[in-house]
Amino acid sequence: MDYKIQDSDIDVLRKAGVSEDDIKHCIKVAEKALEIAGRAKANVDMELIGRGALFHDLGKAKTHEIEHGKIGAEMGRKLGLPQAITDIMEKHIRGGLTEEETRELGLPVKDYTLKALEERIVIYADRLVDIITDGIVEIKSESEAETRFEDILKTYPKYGKSEKTMRRYLGYHLEIQGLMKQEVVE
Repeated sequence: MDYKIQDSDIDVLRKAGVSEDDIKHCIKVAEKALEIAGRAKANVDMELIGRGALFHDLGKAKTHEIEHGKIGAEMGRKLGLPQAITDIMEKHIRGGLTEEETRELGLPVKDYTLKALEERIVIYADRLVDIITDGIVEIKSESEAETRFEDILKTYPKYGKSEKTMRRYLGYHLEIQGLMKQEVVE
C-alpha cells in the first residue's frame, strides 16, 4: 500500500508548536522511512511508518532534551493518535532503550525496545536523515549514508551515541539492508 504524507498531519505539528526546522526534519524522516519501506521486501504498514516518522519528534514542541520522546507520546495520546504511533514517538530515543538504560538516563523505567519492523524502519530513517542533513559527514549522495553507515557510526560519536546504541542501530541497518536485498518469492 502506498501512503502519502498528509498536510493535515503537518498542520497538527504546526499547531502543537513544533518549529519549522523540526517540521522539515520530521517530513524528511517520513519521506526517507517510506522510501526505505518501499525498497524493503516486507509486508509493512506504510501509514504507520509515514505517520510514526512524521510525529516522532512532536515532543520537540516542548523540549529538545531526551524526554522529548516521552512528552511527545503524551501529547500524541491527547491528540488521539493511535497507540502504534505514540509507541514510535516514545521509543525512538536512541533506537529503543532497555530498562537498564532508562535508569541510567533518568527516564521512567520501562522497556522501550523496538518490537515492530515499522518502528525499526522509522528509527533507521531518522539516523540516516541526521547523517544526510547535519553536514558533519561529507557524503556525495543519500545512498552513501547507507553504504558507509557502519563506518560513520563508529567514526562519529554523535551518531553512534554509546556502544549499546550503536549496536542497535547497526542491527537495524543490517536487518533492513538484508530485506532490501532479498529475492521476491511469489
